[in-house]
Amino acid sequence: MMHTRSLPLPDFAHERVEVITGPRSGLFIAVALHSSVLGSALGGARLWTYPHWSDALGDALRLSAAMTLKNAAAGLDAGGGKSVIGLSEGDVLDADRRRDAFLDLGDAVESLGGLYRTAEDVGSTMEDMLVVSERTAHVVGLPDVVGGSGEPAGPTSLGVYESLRTTLERVTGSPEVAGRRITIAGLGQVGGRLATRLAGEGAVLTVTDVVPARRAVAESLGATWVEPGSEYAVAADVFVPAGIGGVLTDDVIDALDARAVCGPANNPLAARDGAARLAERGILYAPDFVVNAGGVIYLDLEAKQIGSHEEIMSKVSSIGQTLTRIFDEAERDGTTPLVAAEALAEQRLREGARA
Repeated sequence: MMHTRSLPLPDFAHERVEVITGPRSGLFIAVALHSSVLGSALGGARLWTYPHWSDALGDALRLSAAMTLKNAAAGLDAGGGKSVIGLSEGDVLDADRRRDAFLDLGDAVESLGGLYRTAEDVGSTMEDMLVVSERTAHVVGLPDVVGGSGEPAGPTSLGVYESLRTTLERVTGSPEVAGRRITIAGLGQVGGRLATRLAGEGAVLTVTDVVPARRAVAESLGATWVEPGSEYAVAADVFVPAGIGGVLTDDVIDALDARAVCGPANNPLAARDGAARLAERGILYAPDFVVNAGGVIYLDLEAKQIGSHEEIMSKVSSIGQTLTRIFDEAERDGTTPLVAAEALAEQRLREGARA
């Protein structure tokens, strides 16, 4: 498993953060509740390798704050939170220690008394969430064989697809993907699904992943494979970050040969001012917390039994319409889409606080 890059700790604006050493697993575990203004927070549990425990904590803080924006902008009555199980370099989990880690996580989630609900995320699975459910009821996305809603990668991918079409229409005049040059960095659960759909619709794909074995996916789709770190220089209509966050550093933005950025990776900007830097280069940025909200929309509404499956998936598809509104407002106000998306989320948060 690859580790994340070191980034500065973000500003602290959280309601509550639990940091423990798992009594069974001995692993670093952080549960970050950023906001419960709109309701019980919802955000996944990430299992990842970090250079230092402070990097794992920083990831939890950043991701939970992004979940507040994501859930608010998506129109959900849900706050923002995230949990992280941090591995050190060289840590390899056998089945018993992995189970222990998610039992420990379940206890940590339970300690928040329902203010935070967890789900699968990068590095974790539905089966891991089933283990979590042995210690707390505050978990969603359980396997459908036990009556759960299943994993959310499909709905997330649908929301990204609709966002990509909206972004293409803004920069090319047409939402059609056939013949468009699209670079996808990351072929995991969401990126892989998206690549498969785009290839089927005739997109000209360039792909990469830090897992070399995923080159086989590229070959099966007829996509061009490039080595990680070189994908930014490939000419593209849309660059799709679909792996870890923090990849859009100043140097990467300056080297990026794309007309737009639209992808499911959480917090792809290494720094917030990266949005303005992209705009200065004439590159349209679709805010990640809008683009990748399909999974959390699906999980929240399914868990609350709000609407039929078809109605929930229609809500996921409407992410493209939300993004159109954000692009329009950014253009009208002479600002970046990131600022416009944050304003949309903050308006809902203000209304929730008054309520």
